[in-house]
Parts: sequence; structure tokens; C-alpha cells
Amino acid sequence: MTTATVNKKEIVAQHRRHEGDTGSAEVQIAILTERINHLTGHLKTHKSDFASRQGLLKMVGKRSALLKYLARLDIHRYQQLIAKLGLRK
Repeated sequence: MTTATVNKKEIVAQHRRHEGDTGSAEVQIAILTERINHLTGHLKTHKSDFASRQGLLKMVGKRSALLKYLARLDIHRYQQLIAKLGLRK
């Protein structure tokens, strides 16, 4: 398995709500956060990579929408997730 697959499985295992959960808002937000962090590091070294920058902005927008949805759905789960991921200083 590739490192991305192993890393993704670990993220799903940490943030799932029940056994077999791979698509809840928490899992999706955690995976997007990991991808955003990785791509941010890439863009620090490759400043002219505008295609990746566009993908990064799309991921940030998707994560923002999922966070708004989760906050509307259950504020307690939202607060736990942002504390766990270190978002919203």
C-alpha cells in the first residue's frame, strides 16, 4: 500500500463515528485538512504551481462548507472536531 492509503486509513480510524464509517462529515473534514496541510507545504517550495493552488482553494472551500454544515447539524461535534484538528485558533 502507498503511504497516502495508509495515512488515509489512520485518519478514518481516528475520526469515524462508528465501525465502517468512511463518509461522515468529521472524516471528510479530517481527510481534507490533511490534504490541505500537505499541499500547503508543497506550495511553499513551488511558488509558481498555480494549478495546485487552484486545487488547494477548492479544497479549502469544500472544507469550509462541511464545517458550516457540521456546526448547523451538531455544534458539540463541531467544537470537538475543530479542537482535535487544531482549526480556528
